[in-house]
Amino acid sequence: MSKIKVGIIGTGYIGDSHIEAIGRIGRLELAAIADVNYELAKKKADAFGVEKVYKNIDELINDEDIQSIHDCTPTNLHLEVNEKIIKAGKHVFSEKPLGKTSAESAKMIELLKNHPGVVAGVNFCYRMNGLIQDAKHRVRSGEIGKLYLIHGLYLQDWLLYETDYNWRIEPEYTGVSRCVGDIGSHWMDLAQVISGSKITEVCANTVIALPIRKKPAGQVETFSVNKNQDYREVKVATEDYAGVLLKFDNGASGVFQCSEISAGRKCFIDIEVDGSKASFQWNQQTSDQMWKGNRDSNNEQVMRNPNLAAGDSRKYSHLAAGHPEGWNDAFKNNLDAFYGYILDGKKMGKDPCDFATFEDAHYLMLLTEAIIKSGKERRWVRVNE
Repeated sequence: MSKIKVGIIGTGYIGDSHIEAIGRIGRLELAAIADVNYELAKKKADAFGVEKVYKNIDELINDEDIQSIHDCTPTNLHLEVNEKIIKAGKHVFSEKPLGKTSAESAKMIELLKNHPGVVAGVNFCYRMNGLIQDAKHRVRSGEIGKLYLIHGLYLQDWLLYETDYNWRIEPEYTGVSRCVGDIGSHWMDLAQVISGSKITEVCANTVIALPIRKKPAGQVETFSVNKNQDYREVKVATEDYAGVLLKFDNGASGVFQCSEISAGRKCFIDIEVDGSKASFQWNQQTSDQMWKGNRDSNNEQVMRNPNLAAGDSRKYSHLAAGHPEGWNDAFKNNLDAFYGYILDGKKMGKDPCDFATFEDAHYLMLLTEAIIKSGKERRWVRVNE
């Protein structure tokens, strides 16, 4: 079987993760890299043994050998880059959020209608953890009964100090939301995947805890520590924290918090679904385990075990029980599902898939905008109101 030749646009922090995940899938060949910082792209290409390095995105997109392209650029470039990839008739796997606004993500969806042969996915990778897929099938089968509550949080601390800075802070790059759009969207995606239900209404409290930050003169990579003493003070317009009440279309209620200013929390994702028979709780930092709560019997600690995985979730659980799988494995599962879909000749809108589609990501954009609107107007807001 010939390998799918893949190109990557953008070689920052997340680009490295795409490169490593692609390298773990035997059916793929990373054939080209492009970045405006050519020296950085060349360095990454040399490190990972990539033959072609391009100085601009058009050169990579127009490379006839490339069949699929990963968009790892900042959010403000997603519309331009993804549109070019789609128009070239090549498969696209985009980073999230899909755009700065739902108007941008809607444009991409409309464009895809004219290119039915293009498979388009978005990197909401946490949904592809083996136990999340397991929980999804268990909930669908009625194991926890009627779904009552979905609650949890996503906490980080990488923007705790006033000297912490990143392009995501600036609306011209990230859009109307930072914390909700960047990490809250991951939690909402998990809630919708596990429950099989969409969030339809939100009531939010959004907070800018640091209204002034110190922007360094030079570039600071995501999650790195800023030691630059040369800075200027800038006004912050995007939220550091949000607390959100939720209503789901299956009648369930929910609440979650997301924060980028919680000291000591690095990537703390926690989600619990409570039903009429039992509860499931999962935490990303102990992702190989899931807690099951029971009313009339002892609670259970469920270990990821491919031999006991529910439904067809076994295909996303690779190592034997007791050999932990984590974020890199969920990332790899995401790409495996995406490229398996392509190799199986499946069609978007016709055949179901486990990876997040552009439509899924668009709906999360609508949810994010509803949360920001609710935070400003201090009221319940229906999605796409």
